[in-house]
Amino acid sequence: MKIALIGYGKMGKTIEKIAQDRGHEVVARIDPFNGEDFSSAGFPTADVVIEFTRPEAAYDNYMACFKHNLPVVSGTTGWLDKLPEIKKMCENGQTFFYASNFSIGVNLFFQLNKQLARLMNAHNDYEVSMVEVHHTQKLDAPSGTAITLAEGLIENLDRKSKWELDKQSTPDAIAIEAQREGEVPGIHTIKYESEVDEITIHHSAKSRQGFALGAVIAAEFAAKNKGFLTMSDLLKL
Repeated sequence: MKIALIGYGKMGKTIEKIAQDRGHEVVARIDPFNGEDFSSAGFPTADVVIEFTRPEAAYDNYMACFKHNLPVVSGTTGWLDKLPEIKKMCENGQTFFYASNFSIGVNLFFQLNKQLARLMNAHNDYEVSMVEVHHTQKLDAPSGTAITLAEGLIENLDRKSKWELDKQSTPDAIAIEAQREGEVPGIHTIKYESEVDEITIHHSAKSRQGFALGAVIAAEFAAKNKGFLTMSDLLKL
């Protein structure tokens, strides 16, 4: 399979190595610091594009790919106000695979979070909150992963209707504390606390490897399937 990379920083380089180890060819590495742009001869020959860049650049990157009818796998967060437009384009023939986090472990954690929320729904004496920690280069807060976790809570806890950043939990809102430290790949903790005890679930990424491997597996899936795709489609969750 031929892959074009948009974004050739630490994550892009990790994705490249994993893709090559799995027998794929990287035909374009589009990045302003790499000197390669969308005029690259290799770009339109790709079977699929993997995009990890910045929130303000993401949407324009997708449009450049769609001009060539290239399937896109994106792990960029912070641009989701335009997600309905992307889904509409997928109804008209484009292919887009989006995940707030491509780690297989994190996506299993998403399901665990929903299941625990269902169990806790009847127990109003427990207050729920979240802490997420990422590296200092992480631009958006809360992280896309934290937002996905919060959406899973809201979906399954009748008493919660929204999340709020860096505030105390209120009867209808989930507090998310966002911390930025060093080179932390990603830590997410959900806590339910009552007057007598607390229940905590926690996921900590050890490196970028899990995210990168998941992105390559998603690219393999997107190259063979059409429409708007997610990790739930890939993992059959």
